[in-house]
Amino acid sequence: MRVLLLSAYSAKSHQVWCNCLKTMFPEHQWTELSLPGRYFNWRIRSNALTWALQQADVLQAQYDTIVATSMVDCATLRGLVPGLATLPWVVYFHENQFAYPVDKQHDHTEPKMVSLYNALCADRVIFNTTYNKQSFVDGLARFLKKMPDKVPANVIEKITAKAQVIPVPIDFNTSNQPSTQSNETPVLLWNHRWEYDKGPQQLYRLLCELRCRSFKFKLNLIGQSFRNIPEAILKIQQAFSEDILNNGYIESQEDYTTILSTSDFVLSTSLHDFQGLAVLEAVSAGCIPVVPARLAYPEIFPLPFCYRSYLEHGKIFSKDEASAMADKIIELDKLKKENKLELPDLSEFSTARLKAIYTQVLFTG
Repeated sequence: MRVLLLSAYSAKSHQVWCNCLKTMFPEHQWTELSLPGRYFNWRIRSNALTWALQQADVLQAQYDTIVATSMVDCATLRGLVPGLATLPWVVYFHENQFAYPVDKQHDHTEPKMVSLYNALCADRVIFNTTYNKQSFVDGLARFLKKMPDKVPANVIEKITAKAQVIPVPIDFNTSNQPSTQSNETPVLLWNHRWEYDKGPQQLYRLLCELRCRSFKFKLNLIGQSFRNIPEAILKIQQAFSEDILNNGYIESQEDYTTILSTSDFVLSTSLHDFQGLAVLEAVSAGCIPVVPARLAYPEIFPLPFCYRSYLEHGKIFSKDEASAMADKIIELDKLKKENKLELPDLSEFSTARLKAIYTQVLFTG
């Protein structure tokens, strides 16, 4: 089968998913078009223009099906390249714009409209978690209520009728045993993008809370950074410089894997995680998850690994949540030292478990 794979905002999680598809189905002929994951608002609205005029020969080739990420402006692309309109389209939502924590300086109406049109024009819609799907539906309902008039009926019903949940496969490691590394001082891992939606401010509050409790730790502060580094990251680097083992983006996959496998706890302080690939990656390498009881995490990890969330309606993190997170780390550290911890089972995310489901959705009528 000839498959056109489109990824308009090729962030790391999108790259992982695309590569996984090609590896999982080598018997198919894949043609991939992707664009760098930067200039978000421009990229999500202009990708159809870029491809239609610069990649016309690729788009006009013969295909049997099209698989696109939700950042692709599918409706516009189908209009600009009529030959694509007659093919079946599957759109995969790694995330959704209706649940994204937007700061006051940005208007996300355009990205939300692109997401809406994508979901309507696709033949099949896939979300990576139930949380992602439900937050899309709830956010879309609120969004449609803002339309002043001429709101069409049954929009949500049309989308949910063709939607299902299939996670991004995770096959980094299947041992599912806590790290055997003997760290005298617990090593905390924070391996997320250095942006405000990943909660660096809350990480800073947590570290201050642990210090106030005289809980000694080391920190791997790794992740992709951009032109503007959040102030909270700079404060962490200054205030906890003697505790940081690794700092910044790790280019080498081998080095990255080593850091994961020699850390004790992987932390999430996120406002924005729809599957939490960075956390899943670390857990597969032996890290113990310490995650909030919000977002997609409660459907992925048992509640003993989730700290109480005090975040409501996008409000800034509270000291109470930092305290709850510190409580959870201290509790889990004690259980680990007593050899009473078993890591969550990640087998449901394996390629072996998911391949048949992907086959049915992508390659059968």
